[in-house]
Amino acid sequence: MMRFEAVLLCRALALAALFTLSSASAWQMQQAPIMTGWAQLVDTNNPLPEYPRPQLARTNWASLNGLWQFQAGTSNSPVPTNQTLSSQILVPYPMESALSGIMQYSAWSWYRRTFTVPAAWSGQHILLHFDAVDWQSQVFINGQSVGIHKGGYDAATYDITAYLGGSGAQELIVQVYSPVDAAGEPRGKQTLYQGGIMYTSSSGIWQPVWLEPVGATSVADLKLVPDIDNNRLNVTVAVNGPTNGVSVNAVARIGATVVGSVAGAPGVNLILPVPSPNLWTPTNPFLYDLTVTLSNGPVQLDSVTSYFGMRKISLVTNNTQIKILLNNQFVFQFGPLDQGFWPDGLYTAPTDDALKSDIEQEKALGFNMVRKHIKVERQRWYYWADKLGILVWQDMPSINSYTGNPQTIDTNQYALELTRLVQDHWSHPSIIMWVVFNESQGQHNTASLCAMVKSLDPSRLVNQASGGSYVGAGDVYDIHNYPPPAAPASTTQANVCGEFGGVGLSITNHIWAAGGGYVAATNGDDLAAKFEAFCDQLSGFVQNNGLNAAVYTETTDVETELNGVLTYDRAVRKADLRRMQAAILSAAVPLNLTTIVPTSQTNGISWQLTTNSPAANWFAT
Repeated sequence: MMRFEAVLLCRALALAALFTLSSASAWQMQQAPIMTGWAQLVDTNNPLPEYPRPQLARTNWASLNGLWQFQAGTSNSPVPTNQTLSSQILVPYPMESALSGIMQYSAWSWYRRTFTVPAAWSGQHILLHFDAVDWQSQVFINGQSVGIHKGGYDAATYDITAYLGGSGAQELIVQVYSPVDAAGEPRGKQTLYQGGIMYTSSSGIWQPVWLEPVGATSVADLKLVPDIDNNRLNVTVAVNGPTNGVSVNAVARIGATVVGSVAGAPGVNLILPVPSPNLWTPTNPFLYDLTVTLSNGPVQLDSVTSYFGMRKISLVTNNTQIKILLNNQFVFQFGPLDQGFWPDGLYTAPTDDALKSDIEQEKALGFNMVRKHIKVERQRWYYWADKLGILVWQDMPSINSYTGNPQTIDTNQYALELTRLVQDHWSHPSIIMWVVFNESQGQHNTASLCAMVKSLDPSRLVNQASGGSYVGAGDVYDIHNYPPPAAPASTTQANVCGEFGGVGLSITNHIWAAGGGYVAATNGDDLAAKFEAFCDQLSGFVQNNGLNAAVYTETTDVETELNGVLTYDRAVRKADLRRMQAAILSAAVPLNLTTIVPTSQTNGISWQLTTNSPAANWFAT
């Protein structure tokens, strides 16, 4: 995987010189109250240069990240075709961020740049990808509108071939509307009324923009569903363009060794054998390579590379307790609440190393799970979760939260964006749960939305509302409790504690602004002691109350919320690493749990959990 990424990066760097920007007022990085060390490593000529979509990769592509022209607008301002806009913005950092160079919010705005299509791409269809724009975007190529997209967390792709003019410079303009608190759209923790648990908005282009050439018939999407009980991978290949006479060939490999292959038609479930699978777990995040080729007779039409992990998430009944199983074994899931905010980039991590670092820190502490909290990350975050090995609870961003709430909720848009969330990420082995609502924020139609998600993806668990209003839908009963953890007592759903903790500790010179948590710690030792006490309680809940999982608030400080394990700038780990590791391991050892009686989900075969070692093997399943 890494060798392939290096080839892609080299090609992208070579192509970057083909893309130009007309003169506008010079870009300058702004200064947030605090900054991460990665901010100074951002290359303004080619920021975030890594291939943006590792699970469906092609060799030829070109990044459009970098300096664009920018200007605030209005709802009815004319398209600024062939005009120089007033400012420069660094894409793909939100306009409110220091890294963007703008550091201001505009409800309506314009982005503009020019680009040249490489001559080697002649005769192919040119796709323009926007991985995420918050919240509504309209794209213009050479003055013509190619489409409007609504949704701040999912990708929009346009075939711009018919809109290109000749072989010279092409003009690309994007109009953005970001209502934030005003429209009842999914927005997560973003607000124009910052404070407490609500943070600065992240408007505009905030994920990569890029081009790639494809043929008239090309791979549009892969759905990869592992089946470890039957030693196989279910592969469905969606195709754009004519499919008459087109066949699909999928080949799984470990290095150069072919593991299995399958051929068939596009759009149908194909069964790819994976004999004696090497199972993916947090302690063994093993990934198989996958190549998918489209052909029409002897003519190859398209080829993409991907990867997959062989793992299973399921439920089993043990007396009156519902247990969550990973690969048919119980693993206590323990992880932090991860908000995914950055002081310098807001929704966008400054670099790929920065993006990866949060997961590395979570793993170093001994966590085996993370709850991605009412935000959807760019595809490379999930790649690192897959590759480094951490279980992911993926939240759907809330419609509204505690400030500036709209009177109207756009329920249709919520269902649409929830559908896209599942479809855009359903092949990642790290994701094991979809969280439909956070608490009761904008909660509506819970049962029907849970049923929709389960229908889209029956291979994962569905959490109706983490800490919210419960209607008995989905697979999980999830309560929040601050500061200590708590255990619900459902006999029909898996019991989890979706949030607890929130111990605030301010570190001088490493805070955004004065703030706190649900309870204060006096220093790092006090924080560690409180965390140890929480973990001791968790151990009892696992042993006596059937608790399956717990989520600690939180990975990092965020603005005035100072309850992170790390400071907001990621410069300081607040408590002793070894004490945190030991406490996390102790929480995961239910001393009296021995035998769980499986249901038909495990083919009726009995299995045994052992606790001969007080923690050493508990995460080793």
